[in-house]
Amino acid sequence: MTQEELFKKLIAHCKEYGFVFQSSEIYDGLSAVYDYGQNGVELKNNIRRYWWEAMTRLNENIVGIDAAIFMHPQTWVASGHVGAFNDPLIDNKDSKKRYRADVLIEDWIAKIEDKINKEVEKAAKRFGDSFDETMFRQTNPRVLENQAKIDEVNKRMVAALEANELAEVKKIIEDCEITCPISGSRNWTDVRQFNLMFDTKLGSVTDEANTIYLRPETAQGIFVNYLNVQKTGRMKIPFGIAQVGKAFRNEIVARQFIFRMREFEQMEMQFFVRPGEEMKWYEFWMEKRMRWHKSMGLGDEKYRFHKHEKLAHYANAASDIEFKFPFGFKEVEGIHSRTDFDLSSHQKHSGKKLQYFDPETNESYVPYVVETSIGLDRTFLLILSSAYTEEKLTKEDGSVDERVVLKIPAALAPVKLAIFPLVKKDGLPEMARKIMDDLKFDFACQYEEKDTIGKRYRRHDAIGTPFCITIDHQTLEDETVTIRYRDTMEQERVPASKLREIMAEKVSISSLLKQI
Repeated sequence: MTQEELFKKLIAHCKEYGFVFQSSEIYDGLSAVYDYGQNGVELKNNIRRYWWEAMTRLNENIVGIDAAIFMHPQTWVASGHVGAFNDPLIDNKDSKKRYRADVLIEDWIAKIEDKINKEVEKAAKRFGDSFDETMFRQTNPRVLENQAKIDEVNKRMVAALEANELAEVKKIIEDCEITCPISGSRNWTDVRQFNLMFDTKLGSVTDEANTIYLRPETAQGIFVNYLNVQKTGRMKIPFGIAQVGKAFRNEIVARQFIFRMREFEQMEMQFFVRPGEEMKWYEFWMEKRMRWHKSMGLGDEKYRFHKHEKLAHYANAASDIEFKFPFGFKEVEGIHSRTDFDLSSHQKHSGKKLQYFDPETNESYVPYVVETSIGLDRTFLLILSSAYTEEKLTKEDGSVDERVVLKIPAALAPVKLAIFPLVKKDGLPEMARKIMDDLKFDFACQYEEKDTIGKRYRRHDAIGTPFCITIDHQTLEDETVTIRYRDTMEQERVPASKLREIMAEKVSISSLLKQI
């Protein structure tokens, strides 16, 4: 099964089991807009909570806010979004499909990187334990040739985008002989810029209305509240402000399911530091955020850092944490050193002083900022991409059965416990209900008595429930129950009175937080 086929199965699974639906589906849907179903919203809430507690509970100098989506329009002039929040777009004349020109070039670079990695893998197998990867990359002619291609194209692309030379961007696409993924042709239009912000009107009478924008990022809500939080919270540098919220971008090239949407959710933290100390904190947050990701146990090898060659106008350093999705390594989180651009710009445009008086140095300054910005929807997708598993099981009679299981980290699973009476009689449902009523205050539980126990197991495997609790006739005799483990399918007999204690240890978010 190819990765593309796997991804299609995952998308179908998300709909079938109540994770993600196409928005307004009964009206044929709305492109690149999705709704989260009953299981999806629980998983999303758990991810959000895990991020929030990792930021605000584990760090005494980080607090949270919830800023409004609507902001004064001058905010977006100051931030640079009105004048420069654009994507370079290009159309293929044969397929009629539109693409981001820089993404086409980056995808071409990724293919060359794959060639290099395959050369390295072949050499590693050939030389075994004596293989020196660093030396091989520095001396192998084919690797050096391909790396030179990457470096040249990267340099050209960065220079062209920074100078807004769109003709040069098209020339790079032509020189690299990049073809349309749909038509396979190189029949391209010119590259042009497209502003991504949604605008609307504020006011009861259209003629008197002011143009305002749906925020394209949540960071500016933090910057305009920086002084309020600093003063009311008596915060001392360094300190951070965290926020989770919706953002909106008029993506023309929206694709790959919920990876790139027009309405999405960000989890951002802006960390305010002394000028000159930003690189120290930049490195600190790169390492700490990677630990957060890896603590979920999805596979350390699926993550990597990608350093930006082309920096945004506000940054002096930037790296992405990328995850290996079924469609390749893609950005999930950005760590950026934003300098003092945002606060200085808001200070200039608002006329309000946004300086911080540092009692330790006895001076006032505009703080520098290190940002961590992670997509909640992308994190949702990476967890499901990693968790989706198809397994073949050999029965006792030699026949082969199959199951689809979502191996979601137990602390993040939508349903933590499923409570099953073995049969719908003999007092078992009543006992199961009693256990359910006892546990539901602490855990997300579901009660099921329909179908065979095997079918019930399969249903909960498919939504990622880590533990199924079965109440049988022995329960009535000695008050013990069977815990069935999702990933191993092993079963364990335990006293019903111990369930809360056992489950609290296995499904608590604190178990993840302790690994960061």
